[in-house]
Amino acid sequence: MISSPRQNLTHQLTHNLGIAIVKGVYPVGEGLPSEADLCIEYDVSRSSTREAVKMLSAKGLISSRPKQGIRVLPESNWNMFDADVLKWILSSKPSLSLLKEFTQVRIAFEPQAAALAALNASDEQLVSIGKALERIVEAEQGLDDPLEADIAFHTSILIASGNRFFVQLTEFISTALRVSIRYTNKIKSEAGADALKYTNIFNAIKMNNPEKARMTVLIILEKKLEFIDSKL
Repeated sequence: MISSPRQNLTHQLTHNLGIAIVKGVYPVGEGLPSEADLCIEYDVSRSSTREAVKMLSAKGLISSRPKQGIRVLPESNWNMFDADVLKWILSSKPSLSLLKEFTQVRIAFEPQAAALAALNASDEQLVSIGKALERIVEAEQGLDDPLEADIAFHTSILIASGNRFFVQLTEFISTALRVSIRYTNKIKSEAGADALKYTNIFNAIKMNNPEKARMTVLIILEKKLEFIDSKL
């Protein structure tokens, strides 16, 4: 489905304002320009501006009320599971403390997702995980993109878990991994994933061993957390 020019302008304005809010251009508690002023500043229609304001409100970044105008809300109100919000934060001001929190969230659900995949994965889903693993191996040989291969592996396990809530987290994980992997690899001065560790995860899932799958993922993530802690 092709987006209309109005939709494109709305999304572009939403992106521009979201980035500006995250960067602190519009401080918390203070107002944004009025919708009329935003139309002029960003050269967009009133309807596109109104839609962008609604989208930012739904993401928890602003509130828009009659007689109060448009106000920037505290970060505690922002929907961190919204892919756009997370992307804006990670691209604008990535920090080790934020990556630590993200890794803590991963520890909370990814080991369980792997355990469920060991119990629930269909043959087709096992093939999907296996193909992602092949991409990781190829990436270590310079034949594939290590970041995209890594994301494919993690998201295929979430899907194979059979848990609809975990499946809903695939976009969240993909968005955050795009920044966190590059960020931690830059610090470590190394690229690519450890294919052997990922092979152990896949084998545990394929062998229907939920406890081994859970512990293998947990150990990897705990080591990531230890590494981030050592740099804080």
